[in-house]
Amino acid sequence: MKRRFFGTDGIRGKTGQHPITPDFFVKLGFAAGKVLTENHKSKVNPSVVIGKDTRISGYMFESALEAGFSAAGVDTYLTGPLPTPGIAYLTQELESEIGVSITASHNPFDDNGVKFFTKNGEKISEAMEEKIEALMDEGIQSVSPDQLGKARRLDEAQERYIRFCLNTVPKTYNFKKFKIVIDCAHGATYQVAPKVFKALGIQTVVINNQPDGLNINLNAGSTHPELLEKAVVEQKADLGLAFDGDGDRLIAVDSTGRIIDGDEILYLILNYFQKQKMLSGGLVGTLMTNLALEEKCKSWDIPFERANVGDRNVSEALRQKKWQLGGENSGHIVMLNFHSTGDGIISALQLLCALAAENQSLQESLQGFSLYPQKLINVPIKEKMDLNSSQNQNLIKQAHEIMKGEGRVLIRPSGTQPLLRIMTEGPDAGLVEQSVQFLKDNLK
Repeated sequence: MKRRFFGTDGIRGKTGQHPITPDFFVKLGFAAGKVLTENHKSKVNPSVVIGKDTRISGYMFESALEAGFSAAGVDTYLTGPLPTPGIAYLTQELESEIGVSITASHNPFDDNGVKFFTKNGEKISEAMEEKIEALMDEGIQSVSPDQLGKARRLDEAQERYIRFCLNTVPKTYNFKKFKIVIDCAHGATYQVAPKVFKALGIQTVVINNQPDGLNINLNAGSTHPELLEKAVVEQKADLGLAFDGDGDRLIAVDSTGRIIDGDEILYLILNYFQKQKMLSGGLVGTLMTNLALEEKCKSWDIPFERANVGDRNVSEALRQKKWQLGGENSGHIVMLNFHSTGDGIISALQLLCALAAENQSLQESLQGFSLYPQKLINVPIKEKMDLNSSQNQNLIKQAHEIMKGEGRVLIRPSGTQPLLRIMTEGPDAGLVEQSVQFLKDNLK
């Protein structure tokens, strides 16, 4: 069965357009409640944890999902705005069958969607997504009135999640020497992230933490760190930390205002884990992971493997290999020794641990590690492109030859938007630029 609604990172779409409408969410809640609790044995109703980011449409969809789950005989815990990884944690903590985060991640406010988690805090499988979609076609047949689900606000949700984050940090490190700027993207981290860092005694300046339902990710956060770059320099801070709208990504900025992407953060955490003897197995990157990180792993005799783009794919690869650490250059960092899914706040805490352990600045800690120049462009497409055609394969070969056979060429369709993502990387920045421009001009 081909999935109609679920993409590489849950369901996502424009508010008011199919499938993102209130009636769709009622059907979705009912179908998910039936599928994800089909093995529930207890006489007590199963439960679901529902959280959201700060989009204005989240209030409407929260009510719609609650209605659907209630009709399926599922009790709901409503957390209000909370980072997506916080929902994954609370699903396990409360022993619920399902966790749902209402979010469109780093997308604009007029998008919205959902991410589903199992009772183990893991993103649901494609097979489970297909079962939910199939049941949605059958309509809603509510349980009897005495079996309807009940709802309650989980007022302590923030405090529980904050304690969980803080427990990932050794109590022996001194964080009071740090001055940081955090960018909350007017999103789900706007309340909890400042509390986490201030609890460690860190001098914390907070920007983009005034959500109004419409400004999430607007010129802010991990996808637009320009204000953070400026604020770090103006505040004479040691570093800056930027989250995305739902708080599962992290991008950093050093004291000079230079952006530190997910691959560099992953390198620092990998180095820290290795020195602290915390590393189990190897490192999982993605098709987009910079070649320099793969080569660094080889030089350290650390196994390295690439998964398809998407933090769920990274997590699945880690679990298959029984490894712990992986991530994406977009800022998704997965540390299964701490959490079942990627978590921007916990990633930031481990980055600070890496700096504290070595008593180094962010710039100093990256000495000796340089990413290859990498150029990524997005080309709008109206229909699926056959990248395996002989014509397109020949163009890819020519693009590689432009870089004198060094580096990599990667072309893939976006999992969430009608775009073709074209990436080239190699030792020579000029040739990398020529190569990607050649593909943009010639791919058909």
